[in-house]
Amino acid sequence: MTAQTKKRGAAENGDGGVSLGLAAFIANNEDVGPIVRHAFESGKPEALLHSLHNIVKMKEVEIEEICRLHYEEFILAVDELRGVLVDADELKGTLSDENLRLQEVASALLLKLDELLEIYSVNSNVGEALATLKICLQVTNLCKICNRDIAEAKLLSALKTLELIEKDYLQNIPLKLLKKVIHKQVPMVKLYIEKKVCSEFNEWLVYIRRTAKEIGQVAIDQTSLTHQKDEGMCARQREAEESSRVGFDVNAYTLDVEHMSEEAMLEFDLAPVYRAHHIHIGLGLGEKFREYYYNNRLMQLNLDLQISTSQPFVESYQPFLAQVAGFFIIEDRVLRTADGLLSESQVDTMLETAISKVTQILEEQFSRIDAANHLLLIKGYVSLFGATLKKYGYRSMSLVEILDKTRDKYLELLLSDCRKKLNYAFSKDSYERMVIKKENEYDTNIAAFQLEPVEGVPNLPYVAPFSSSVPNACRIVRSFIEELVSYLSHSGSTNIYDVVKSYLDKFLIETLNDGFLNLIHGGSLEFPQVVQIAGNIAILEQSCDMFLWHAARLCGVPRGLLEKPHSGLAARAVLKASQNAAYSGLITLVNSKIDEFMLQLTSINWTLEETPEHANDYMNEVIIYLHEVVSSGQQIVPRDALFKVVSGALSHISDSITTVLLSDRVKRFNANAVASIDIDLKVLEGFADDTYHMTGFSDLRKETSFRDCLVEIRQLINLLLSNQPESFVNPVTREQSYGALDHKKVAIICDKFKDAPDSLFGSLSSRATVQMQSARKKSLDVLKRRLKDFS
Repeated sequence: MTAQTKKRGAAENGDGGVSLGLAAFIANNEDVGPIVRHAFESGKPEALLHSLHNIVKMKEVEIEEICRLHYEEFILAVDELRGVLVDADELKGTLSDENLRLQEVASALLLKLDELLEIYSVNSNVGEALATLKICLQVTNLCKICNRDIAEAKLLSALKTLELIEKDYLQNIPLKLLKKVIHKQVPMVKLYIEKKVCSEFNEWLVYIRRTAKEIGQVAIDQTSLTHQKDEGMCARQREAEESSRVGFDVNAYTLDVEHMSEEAMLEFDLAPVYRAHHIHIGLGLGEKFREYYYNNRLMQLNLDLQISTSQPFVESYQPFLAQVAGFFIIEDRVLRTADGLLSESQVDTMLETAISKVTQILEEQFSRIDAANHLLLIKGYVSLFGATLKKYGYRSMSLVEILDKTRDKYLELLLSDCRKKLNYAFSKDSYERMVIKKENEYDTNIAAFQLEPVEGVPNLPYVAPFSSSVPNACRIVRSFIEELVSYLSHSGSTNIYDVVKSYLDKFLIETLNDGFLNLIHGGSLEFPQVVQIAGNIAILEQSCDMFLWHAARLCGVPRGLLEKPHSGLAARAVLKASQNAAYSGLITLVNSKIDEFMLQLTSINWTLEETPEHANDYMNEVIIYLHEVVSSGQQIVPRDALFKVVSGALSHISDSITTVLLSDRVKRFNANAVASIDIDLKVLEGFADDTYHMTGFSDLRKETSFRDCLVEIRQLINLLLSNQPESFVNPVTREQSYGALDHKKVAIICDKFKDAPDSLFGSLSSRATVQMQSARKKSLDVLKRRLKDFS
C-alpha cells in the first residue's frame, strides 16, 4: 500500500469517527457548536460538511422509514408545528404592542411632568400677583360693585358708587397708575350708563313691536271667547225657555261654574321704559325723553299700518290687525302706569291716525275680495278688533260703518260660492243610491241631516234612497245658513231670522232648485239617473223644515214660532213642483228611448209570406227596457208617478205603431204582417197585465189599467184580422168593439191593407181557406167603400 492510499484511509477513518461523534451529539440533542467550531478552527470544514451530508442522508432514510410507519402522526405533528408558528407570531405581535403601549405611557408621563413643572411656575407667579392685589383690594372692590351694578342693569346704584369713589377714595389711592386709570374711567362709565339706558330702551322698542302682535292676538282671542260665552248663555236661556213650554227643568236654572273663568291678564315688560324715564328725570332730561318716546312709537305705528305686499290680504289681515290692537293695548298700559310719559291727547292722535288708515285699507281690500268665506272671516275679525279696542276704552265708529257696507257684496259672493259648490256636487254625482258601509259614514251622511227617521244605525251595508249629492247639498245649505247667520250677527242686528229665512228661500229656489231643473232638462241623463234625481228632490223637499229649524236655532228663535201657520219656506212648494217636472221628464225620456226601438218597425217586412211565430226584435227590446224602467223606478218613484210613466210609455207605443201604419214609409202590408204586429201586441199586453197586478199598481184603483193604454192599436189589429171588417161601420158594433178608432185613420190604413196571397203557392190552399179569404177581402172592400162614402 502506498503512502497516499494510507492517507486517504486514515482520512476516511477520521471522517467516519467525526460522523459517528456528530451523529451521537445530534441523537442526544446535545450542542454541536463545539464540534463545528473545532472543525473550522482546524481548517477542515469539508469533513464536517461531508459528515453532515452523510447524517442528512441517514436521517432522510430514517425519516422515510418513519414516514412510512408513522405517516398520520407526522401529518398531525406538522399541523401542530404550524399552530406553534401561529402562536409564536401572535406572541410576537403581543410583545410588540406591549412595547408600543409602554412607550406611549412613558411619553404621557413625560408630558405630565412638563405640565407639572409649568404649573409650579404659574403658581409662583399667582402668589406674587395676589400679594400685589391685596394692596388695592378696597378700591377694586368698589369698582367691582359698580361693574356688577352695571352688569345687572342697576344703573342708579352704579352712579352712587361712582360718586362714592370720586368723593372718598380717588384721592387716597397709593398707586399712581391705578389712580390715573380710575380717574380716567369714571367719566367714561357715566357716559356708558347713559348710552346703556338709551340702548335698553331701543331694544325694548324692538321687543315691544315684535311682541305687540302676540299681545293683540291674545286680546282678540279673549274677546272672541267672551262672545262665545255670551252666545252660550243665550243658547242655554233659549233651551230653558223651550223646556218651560213643556215643563219645569231644574237644570235650566243651575249655575254652570265650570265655564266661569276670569280673563287672563296680558303680561308684557315695561320695566325698561320706567327705568329709562326715571333715569332721564334724574339727569334732568325728562321732557327730552318723553318727546323721544312719542316720536319713536308714532313711527312704529306708521310702520305697523303698512300691509304686506308679498302675500294676499286674506293671509295677512290677522297679523296686521293684531299688531295694531297690541300697539294700543301697550299704549293704554303706558298711559296709566308710566307717570306722565304719555298724554291722552297724544294717544287720541295716534288712534285717529290708525283708524283712518285701517278704514282706508279695509275699503280697498273689501273691493278686491271675490270669495264669501274670505269676506266673512275678515269681517268677523275686524268686529273682534273693534270690540277689543272698545274694551280698552277706544272708540272706532268708522269701522262699524265700513262693515255695514259689505252686506250686499257678501250675500252675492256667498250665493255664488254655494252655487259653485252645488254644481260641483251635481257634476260629481253618479246618481246611484249611496251604499253606507261604515257607522261613521251613516252618522256624517244621514244621521247628521236627519235624512232617515230610523233611530240608531241600521244593519250595514245600508243602501240609502238617495245619491251622494243629497248629503253634500245638505252640507252646503247648512254652511250657507251658518255663514249667513255668522255674518249678520257681527253686524249688530237683533232680529236677523227674517233676513236669513228670506235668503234661505232665495238660495233654495234660485240655486238648488234651478240646479235640479238644469239636470232634468239637460238631456244627458239616463232614466235611472233622472229617477234618482226625482228621489233626491223629494228628500230635500222634506229637509226644508230641518233647514229652517237650523236657521231658527242659530238665530235664537224659539221652535214654537216655527209651528205657526205660513211659517215654512216657499222653496218647499217649488221643489215639489220640480219633483213633478222630474216625473214629466221621466215620461219624455222613456218615450224618447222607445222611439229609438220603434225605428226598427219601419224596416220590418210588411208583406210576409208566412205568419211569424215569435215577436219582432224591436218589441223584445222594448219589453226589456220597460222591465228596467219599472224595476229601477219602483224603488224611488212614487207608484202614482211611475204609473203615469208606464202608462205614458204604453200609450206612446200604441201611437207609434199607428203612426207607422199611417206613414208613407209603409206602402202596403198584408195579413201576415198584421199577425206579426198582433204577436208583438200580445207580448206587450202580457207585460202590461203582469206589471199592473204584480207590482201593486192595481191598488191605486185607477180608472184605467195598463192594457187600456193599448186599446187603440188593439182594436185596429182586431179590425184588420176580423173576418167581417165591414162591421166597423155598424154603430153598435163600432161602439162596442172599435170605439177608440178614428174612421179617417182606419180608411188610410185599410187602403194599404192587401189581404191576398202573394205567393206562387197560394192556389194550393184549401178551398175553405180560399173562400174565407175571399169573403174577408169582399168585406174589407165594402169597408173601404163605406169609409170613403163616410168621409
